[in-house]
Amino acid sequence: MSEAGGRWAPGEAILWRYRANGDDPGPGTFHICRPVTVVQDTEDLLAVWMAPGTECVKPVLADGTPVHREPLATRYTKPRALQRDRWFGAGVLKLARPAEPWSVWLFWERDWAFRNWYVNLEEPRTRWSGGVDSEDHFLDLSVYPDGSWRWHDEDEFAQAQAVGLMSAEQARSVREAGRAAVAVIEDWGQPFSDGWQHWRPDPAWQVPALPADWDRTPAHVSS
Repeated sequence: MSEAGGRWAPGEAILWRYRANGDDPGPGTFHICRPVTVVQDTEDLLAVWMAPGTECVKPVLADGTPVHREPLATRYTKPRALQRDRWFGAGVLKLARPAEPWSVWLFWERDWAFRNWYVNLEEPRTRWSGGVDSEDHFLDLSVYPDGSWRWHDEDEFAQAQAVGLMSAEQARSVREAGRAAVAVIEDWGQPFSDGWQHWRPDPAWQVPALPADWDRTPAHVSS
């Protein structure tokens, strides 16, 4: 693994993690962890590949119920636990530019027919020797090959504010970030114009393992 201020080489395994939202994060500081393989790591872009079948950590309700199956009114207030699971479906390519409050994910069908880009609004990522950490901001966008786009999860974004997981000031900042992302989409800027939908993973890459200390606290971080 590289040092936090260095660069990772293509093919290296790192962790892509999200902290729990709010002042009381519940069971552990990190509630999402996904081992990924580095595709590219430069001053301008970090690109990583999450392979099909990757073992990940995700939040569930305390009784094991998937979060998305809980009614919205209680989705963010019921006790939670963490669960190890496998990433379902085809793999995902994640693209992140330094300091941008979002990352862009590319989705394909299993036959490599390109489906769409997904703009995940999030805290700008911090780098450490084993990967990158962020905090999800609930609100997202889908972008399609014809250039059209739509908002996602506006109901969850509103509910997160209602239960105190996000302040009004933070919500305004997230909306501003979303509008900035829309401007990039409508200008068809990077990474949408970069042809990443034609990219394919190296067939020699192994699926990274989820380490036992996946939730360790980084000794040093950088942006």
